[in-house]
Amino acid sequence: MNFVIVDVETTGGSPKNSKITELAMYKYDGEKIIDEFVTLVNPEQQIPEFIVRLTGITDEMVENAPKFYEIAKKVLEFTDDCIFVAHNVAFDYGMFRHEFKSLGFDFRLPHLCTVRASRYVIPGHTSYSLGKLSRALEIEIVGRHRAGGDALATTKLFDLIYHKDPNHLSTFIQQEVNPKSVHPNLNIEIIDELPNKAGIYKFLNEFNQIIYIGKSIHIKKRVEQHLRSNSTAKGLKMIQEIVRVEYELTGSELIAMLLESELIKKHQPLYNRKLRKSSFPFGLFDVEDAKGYLNLTIHSIAKTESVPLLHFTTRKEGTDYLTHIVDKYQMCQKLCGLYPTQSGCFHHSIKQCKGACVGEESAESYNERVSELVKQLSFEGKSFYILDKGRNKGERSMVWIENGAYKGYGFAPFHFNGKEPVDWKRYIAPQNENRDINTILNLFLRKDASLKIVEY
Repeated sequence: MNFVIVDVETTGGSPKNSKITELAMYKYDGEKIIDEFVTLVNPEQQIPEFIVRLTGITDEMVENAPKFYEIAKKVLEFTDDCIFVAHNVAFDYGMFRHEFKSLGFDFRLPHLCTVRASRYVIPGHTSYSLGKLSRALEIEIVGRHRAGGDALATTKLFDLIYHKDPNHLSTFIQQEVNPKSVHPNLNIEIIDELPNKAGIYKFLNEFNQIIYIGKSIHIKKRVEQHLRSNSTAKGLKMIQEIVRVEYELTGSELIAMLLESELIKKHQPLYNRKLRKSSFPFGLFDVEDAKGYLNLTIHSIAKTESVPLLHFTTRKEGTDYLTHIVDKYQMCQKLCGLYPTQSGCFHHSIKQCKGACVGEESAESYNERVSELVKQLSFEGKSFYILDKGRNKGERSMVWIENGAYKGYGFAPFHFNGKEPVDWKRYIAPQNENRDINTILNLFLRKDASLKIVEY
């Protein structure tokens, strides 16, 4: 398996609106560089002054350089049967795709991002920009912000990543969607234009029916995962029925989940019913034992008809949460199923449990603390807003809870904070409350400390 490590300099910061001014490619076989290709490129447009200051590449330098179409055949031959590698691969790969698209050619290769791979293989760095990471790893860059220097530094970084964890490397390779595996009427180029932002997406069939609804913080990446996946017969059948993809940005992952839940209930898409497993298969339950104590336990929702206080994606997530609240509310490990014993729990032996496990604390006293927790989980009587990121820099998203009941969500101009919270409801689109909504809200309030809560 060969890799081609690439860097490009361009006239701007977006593949859609920029042209390549310089490109560098180093072919790497897992041990060494076996070939290289570096050239200036005439972009056939003026290079902006701020780009000249950044790269040092001027209009005069590229005036007699080859235009991209003149080196396109060489680029295809050089990259043939290789994995395309770059630092922030979405940009460099996007530039290649854009340049070839202007020539009427659909350039596609499996690709790998050294930013993503290095975060996993060499964690703990404060920055994963090429310049700062190279300095931290003592990789010299000769010619920063020039394609040759940056590509060579990326090659050295990739060599380090490759030899540190070669068996795991395949998990970072992003395969392209195979046009032959999807419906002939699905425009693959439309998939390329999807945003990698938070929101929901819908798959529609040739009869304009919504067959699947999903959510993601990276819509494009998630849709591509669907279209590359054929692990089950039902999944493959769904892929072959998709002729159109629609999406709606939310900015906030929380609102994406709320909107997904709302739309699935409204439209009942065929493949949400066929493919969807419960996202929250485990729950927190309170059960009164023979002695009158409320026991808190984590177990599978499928094994009971009772409604859980909270839902969890895994048993471990539930157990970790239960361990946390045992400490916070001074509850008994034994009565919470965390310390199986015929006598007192471990916390009782170190005086962190008040003795419900051995009858030293009354059921009435113990249950009062459990009831306080249950009250907290139900938002009972509370009125507040949850503030999060908006769909763009000029707005914030908000979710409204009034008197313990979910009222809806909406988006407000960034300056709305100058108004009193009682006036914020003007920005809210009313929604209906259901059990899934409360589960989603509790999930995010537990896991995302960055969410801002404004009570009133």
